[in-house]
Amino acid sequence: MQNQTSPSPETIHEDPTGIALDDHPRRSIRRRANRRRLLLAGAVAGVALIVGTGFTVKSAAESQARIDATTALTEATGVQHDQLGAYSAIAAARTRATAEDTLSTASATLAAVDGKTDTTNLAASVASLGDYELLPVDELADLTKETRDEVAKASAAAAEYDREQEAKAKAAAEALARANTPDGARETARSMASSTYGWGDGEFQCLDSLWQKESGWSYTAMNGSSGATGIPQALPGSKMATMGADWQTNAATQIAWGLDYISRSYGSPCSAWSHSQAVNWY
Repeated sequence: MQNQTSPSPETIHEDPTGIALDDHPRRSIRRRANRRRLLLAGAVAGVALIVGTGFTVKSAAESQARIDATTALTEATGVQHDQLGAYSAIAAARTRATAEDTLSTASATLAAVDGKTDTTNLAASVASLGDYELLPVDELADLTKETRDEVAKASAAAAEYDREQEAKAKAAAEALARANTPDGARETARSMASSTYGWGDGEFQCLDSLWQKESGWSYTAMNGSSGATGIPQALPGSKMATMGADWQTNAATQIAWGLDYISRSYGSPCSAWSHSQAVNWY
């Protein structure tokens, strides 16, 4: 009889999947269950990996977007700061240039208005603005404005002074023109004879006759043969300069010299008139 070996319960067979299994039914069932659990766990892990990767990619994209936005903002802010800095430098340069121009104008104005108005405040502003290259821009802007205001005030005051002086000069010229007429000269002589020498109307009548004969009361009269000049016919006419440098153009100056001459030489106009009548000169 041929000797045959019966299969043992422990005999191992291979599963179609390639996993070795024994022939015991319970063990085979356990193996299959374990395999299914492994496959399920692998599937779960795969899904988790895929989902996790999606979240990771999304998070990375969001982070990169934030980084890009931050970078753009930083760059834009930097440009703005650079632009603001440039604008600030330009504004400062303009402020200093304006201050320099104002200082030049104020200095010229200070010289021009000297003696016409009080220049204390303007002089102080000019002195302070002299440091325009060193002063802070804000302080410099305020000081420049103050200086320009002082320039305007001083200029206005000087202009008013000039108008007043012009009015006075005009009035004086008009008065001189009136005084230089024969009638004006007579009025000046009458007033001066009375106030300075105490000579009344009687003496003035003699004076009127004397100078009518000598010059016709003309301040431009000149004797062609002797060179005697002016209302009193001074010889030479330059003698009258002792009473004023305007002796050639001002009848009052000539009259002042003539009355003094009569007082010193004859004592009174009537005595001088008597002498003139006697010898034809005085």
